Amino acid sequence: MSFLSNLSWRYATKQFDASKKVSIENLEKILEAIRLTPTSFGLQAYHFYIVENQELLAKLQVASYNQPQIGTCSHLIIMCARNDLVQAKNEYFDALSGGSPEIRAKLSGYEQMVDGAIARPTSLEWTKKQVYIALGFALAACAELGVDSCAMEGFDSKAMAEILGLPINHEIAAILPIGYRALDEAPRAKVRFPKETLLTRIGE
Repeated sequence: MSFLSNLSWRYATKQFDASKKVSIENLEKILEAIRLTPTSFGLQAYHFYIVENQELLAKLQVASYNQPQIGTCSHLIIMCARNDLVQAKNEYFDALSGGSPEIRAKLSGYEQMVDGAIARPTSLEWTKKQVYIALGFALAACAELGVDSCAMEGFDSKAMAEILGLPINHEIAAILPIGYRALDEAPRAKVRFPKETLLTRIGE
C-alpha cells in the first residue's frame, strides 16, 4: 500500500489482540521514527518509556480509567516532556559541540536564543507540543508498518508516573499503545472533512 493508503487504513484501535506481539524489528523502526522527529531548535526535550510487562500494563490500565487498549496492547509507549529545560539544553549543546568549549563558544548566539525560549512561562506547554510531533511520527510509522495504534490522553498522569517510578523531571504528555487489532474489533467508518472545508489556498 502507499503511504496515504496506510494512513487511511489506520484508526484509533480500542481493542488489541493480546496474543500478537509487534516484532522487535518493527518496534525498533517505530522508535527510530520517534528519534528522528524534528523539534524546535533540535532540543529533543523529552523522554519515552516502552512497557510490555503484563503486570505493569494491568496496573497502568487502571490508571487509564480501565480502557482496554492498555491491557491488550503489545507495547505501550509513554511519551514524556522534560521540565528541566536548562539541563536538557546543556545536554544538547554538549552533544552539538562534541564537548569542545571552543565550538560551544561559537554557538553562544544560538544558545542565548534557546535560553530565551526556555525561560518563558509557557515553556513546558511548548515542550509538550514537541512530544505531539513525535506522537505524529510514531502514528505514521505504525501505519506504514501495518501496526495498529491509538493515541491517548485519557489517563491519570500522576498515578501512572507513580506506578512506573518516573523521575520528577519527566511529565507524561501522551501515551501510545501499539499492537494488532482484535479480530472482533469493528472500527467506525473513517470520517474526514473534504479538503475544501479544511484548506484555504492563498495567493492563487
